[in-house]
Amino acid sequence: MSADILPNWENLVKNQLKTEDIYSILKKENLEGIDVKPFYTEVQKPLANLPKVEENTHLVARYHESLEEDVFAFLLDHNVENLEQKTIFVNNKDLAGHISPKEEDQYFSLIDVFNEKEGTIDDQLAKELLSKDFKRNICIDVSLHQNAGAAIYQQLGIALAKTKELIEEYGTEILNKLIFRIAVGGNYFFEMAKLRAFKIVFNQLTKEYGLNETPYIFAETSLRNKAVADNENNLIRSTLELASAMIAGADAVFSNNYLVDRSTDNSEEISFKQQIVLAYESIINVFEDASNGSYYVEDITRQIAEKSWALFVEIEEAGGYLELLKQGIVQKKIYDHAVEEQKWVEEGKIKLIGVNLYPKLDVKRSVEDLYSEKEIKVVRWAEMFE
Repeated sequence: MSADILPNWENLVKNQLKTEDIYSILKKENLEGIDVKPFYTEVQKPLANLPKVEENTHLVARYHESLEEDVFAFLLDHNVENLEQKTIFVNNKDLAGHISPKEEDQYFSLIDVFNEKEGTIDDQLAKELLSKDFKRNICIDVSLHQNAGAAIYQQLGIALAKTKELIEEYGTEILNKLIFRIAVGGNYFFEMAKLRAFKIVFNQLTKEYGLNETPYIFAETSLRNKAVADNENNLIRSTLELASAMIAGADAVFSNNYLVDRSTDNSEEISFKQQIVLAYESIINVFEDASNGSYYVEDITRQIAEKSWALFVEIEEAGGYLELLKQGIVQKKIYDHAVEEQKWVEEGKIKLIGVNLYPKLDVKRSVEDLYSEKEIKVVRWAEMFE
């Protein structure tokens, strides 16, 4: 459609809402500091297609012997013999130490070598993992930070800062040995933009070293928005989170059990079947960058990337991630955002069906009871009401 016959979208919106003041009506606040427009007719800088490492997204199940025949990728917490021609994500450091992969095996480490409480890197563990013939040896885990209440740009800025610490310790050759464990929350398009933005800023970091690397992203469903007494809604939430991760081009996806306080064989099976239905019936796991070209997603991707990079630079100029951990500055930044987010839940600005909406439960624990300025720890929104 040529420019001279394009409709005036702003006037159309004004007519539909019967007001000239459409921006105050359609404006939606967010805690990320992202400017969301009421409608989009263009994007400032169209993005190139953002690649992923794997051709098709790995659908990862927690290991169970009943799944051996049908599942191709497992999350492993304990040793299992004769798992041939499977993709294995090792989730236990003792197990990782005993594994000696064969040439045809595909092993990935989900073990983070950072000690967030002490502000150190476990050098011995890192060297042991790097000596293994794994596809990816070292995990940078920022799922902890998402589940602790960090903002999206904080999660990505921290992921970059942790990457920089590893480069300084082990050299640039570590870049293609990394896997990033990222928790995906319920803000569907923002979380989609989060993974896309991380691809941009990680690639930008590698270009600082004359490289052109793509991050390997292991995306899992969030714990932060799940409730103990709300299993069905948890299941729906995590399905949307998986879809967001697949559309954004994650290399592997994993659904944490939708039963918060327990696990059953049936719930583990259903958690994995969420991925199967999305992948096999919606076929959203095969596209490289399915949301590319969406004005809205591209605009918030750009904003998140810019804010994440700015935080990374701020961390580096202040001495780096480990130094700021030791000073308690990282913990305080996450605490401040998490507390503000929790207040939005308490006030109903963030809606959690069955918890603060339909029905509305009584507040039983204060923000002060839930959070600590000195520790990065997992806190679910619903704990305030449970």
